[in-house]
Amino acid sequence: MARFGMVIDTTRCVGCMDCVVACKTENQVPEGLCRDWITTEARGRFPDVRLEIRSERCNHCDHPPCVTCCPTGASHVEPFGNTVKVTPELCIGCKACLASCPYDARYIHPQGYADKCTFCLHRVKEGLDPACVAVCPTFCMHFGDFDDPQSEVSRLIASRRGHALLPEAGTGPRIVFLT
Repeated sequence: MARFGMVIDTTRCVGCMDCVVACKTENQVPEGLCRDWITTEARGRFPDVRLEIRSERCNHCDHPPCVTCCPTGASHVEPFGNTVKVTPELCIGCKACLASCPYDARYIHPQGYADKCTFCLHRVKEGLDPACVAVCPTFCMHFGDFDDPQSEVSRLIASRRGHALLPEAGTGPRIVFLT
């Protein structure tokens, strides 16, 4: 079974926000809310300062606390790609999943349910990349199966130095940022 994830090359990301706009458009995300966003982080001391620009979203964790804390089962692991999804009809809007997510990757949709990135599984099932990956003008975003050693994402992880966000949280995030 596939275990989908994303690799983002922070040396190529320019923070243009095309990924954010594509996601909002593809998934009809309400104004003022977002499933992905751009973060910048400066590291080091002058004159050795490095700016990392990242496109962030749900990490579709291997051990998602948002799933284990959900009282209704609305947050669950989807067998296709082993991704974390929300069934809006089951969600009661209690916000337990929002509180448990160390990545602040969820929001409450105006219709009352928790919402987040889905890796555009509706597109992936059609053989397409997620919308954010498809529109990236610098080709810094890569999507694929982390369990397939021949996949582009696995080859990139093996060949380059990278990091995940908050690995100490123990969630097993499946977004890797190449540096």
